[in-house]
Amino acid sequence: MKIFLSPSNERGSTLVTVMVLGSATLLAAGSLLAWTTTNNRLSQRNNEYNRTVLIAEAATEKVIARVAYDYQQGGEAQNFANLNSYRATVPLSSEESLMANYRFTDAQGHVGKSYIEYLPPSEFRVLSAQYRGLHGYSTAYRVISNAKETTSPMGIVAGVRQEIEVSTIPLFQFAIFYNLELEINPGPVMTVTGPVHGNYNIYLQPQAALTFQGDVTSARNIINNKSTNDCSVRSGGSISFQGEHDSGTSTLNLPIGTNNAPANVRQVVEYPPAGELATSLMGQQRFYNKADMVIELTGTVAAPVVRVKTGLYDNFGTVVPPGQWVNTGYATGGKGFVDYDNTFYNKREGKTVRVVDIDVARLKAWSATNTIIRPKLGDKDVSLIYVDDRRTGMSSTEEPGVRVINGSELPSRGLTVATPDPVYVQGDYNIKDPTGTSSGADTSHTKPAALIGDAITVLSGSWNDANSSSGLSSRPASSTRVNAAFLAGIVQSTNCNYSGGVENFPRFLEDWNSDTFTYNGSMVVLYESKFANALWQGTGSSIGIYNPPTRIWAFDLNFRDPAKLPPGTPCVRVLIRGSFATIKPDVVTGP
Repeated sequence: MKIFLSPSNERGSTLVTVMVLGSATLLAAGSLLAWTTTNNRLSQRNNEYNRTVLIAEAATEKVIARVAYDYQQGGEAQNFANLNSYRATVPLSSEESLMANYRFTDAQGHVGKSYIEYLPPSEFRVLSAQYRGLHGYSTAYRVISNAKETTSPMGIVAGVRQEIEVSTIPLFQFAIFYNLELEINPGPVMTVTGPVHGNYNIYLQPQAALTFQGDVTSARNIINNKSTNDCSVRSGGSISFQGEHDSGTSTLNLPIGTNNAPANVRQVVEYPPAGELATSLMGQQRFYNKADMVIELTGTVAAPVVRVKTGLYDNFGTVVPPGQWVNTGYATGGKGFVDYDNTFYNKREGKTVRVVDIDVARLKAWSATNTIIRPKLGDKDVSLIYVDDRRTGMSSTEEPGVRVINGSELPSRGLTVATPDPVYVQGDYNIKDPTGTSSGADTSHTKPAALIGDAITVLSGSWNDANSSSGLSSRPASSTRVNAAFLAGIVQSTNCNYSGGVENFPRFLEDWNSDTFTYNGSMVVLYESKFANALWQGTGSSIGIYNPPTRIWAFDLNFRDPAKLPPGTPCVRVLIRGSFATIKPDVVTGP
């Protein structure tokens, strides 16, 4: 039997279907609208949160910038003195109009404040991040800021925490540190055993294997080629980096109150100008103001006026009687430790050096017993000497110099000798104490030591002033050991003339064939040589200046111990970033 629906029933069924489908569509549309609304709200909240995190980060950055600036200006003491000022530091609408829309609170809910906390202890420790492997005097801080967008009804608050360290890094922490273009292009195999840094480009084109055992960093570029100012022809060497080797790192600058252009940095070895405060940034870095004892030569070469006096700690006010220091009767056993009448010929310079000799053995004996300076140093030995030779009347064929002799054993606290003039070290230096003698890389018996000047020339134990102007064959060297940091200038590569590179940073004037120069220390170049400014001319009998020694060189690991750093060691100040985190607002504690 067939059943037929009437037209009216068909219409009713269609209507039901349409209503069902319509209801489903409306329900889907409603759900979609709700989802879209929720999603938009979540997106808005997320966008607002991200914006607010950036604003909170800006607040912490403003505090950090002030910490970094004050640290450069006055060190840790200035940071401690300004902690309350940092806590009142937040971004201002006068600096950026956008900040008018935000409210800042510290980690304890105080409005218009930032949070900064000192994280003890301050100590000499291994550094992290880009200064990995170095040691420095470090102080850590935690900085927290919370921000809220006041024009939004959502009321989202974002918190940011940053941890930082401000660190003072002794320059003698580096095996090699250059504030000029750094060139290392040795002929024989060379291994650099400690960290290396250049504030400018580093050029590498060795003729044999060149190995860096520590990190190598350049504020510009590490270039596996020679400088464009060097027209030397060399090839065949390999370069091996056993640590990091990074270009484009931060410059490391002395806190001298101006930029670290080499001409400005040279002022640390110069006599201070009239009117400069010893408490100024530059004044604090001058070796003249750091000295325990100043040897001062004024007047003329023909009629010198010489004084030995105390340093800034005594307002330079105590003069040592000449009978205690002047080296009269030197050849017959005089007891003085200063002689300013000797001369010798410098073949590289083509000039006669009017040298101030400091007999270290006699200085050591005098320092241990004198009643003039020792009591003012707390019954301690002299440890930093500044030699200031401002005599006039030298001819165009003469130049000044300071020479340390008889220095195999230093005073008990070590010895730094600083001067704006070229420095010469003659014979073994700082190799023993009363209990033993060092050899090779063994520096267990050495004292903290540095030689600082315009240039540094090593004279062997066989050097004889009388033969200084004779041919190279009349100037035979003998194997010599020196354990001291070297800080001096160089003559840079220019007009196709090679500087001589790090391998010739210590200068020589003898025939060192078959002889060894053993060196443990740190080589620091901060400026150009002013007096000893003749070009490096190469080696060999045809040139007649020197034949190079066999070089056994190493970074002195003693310099990683703050108690063994040379007196007056210059330091750079840096800010090291630690952890960064977004945090629950108003939280003081760490992770």
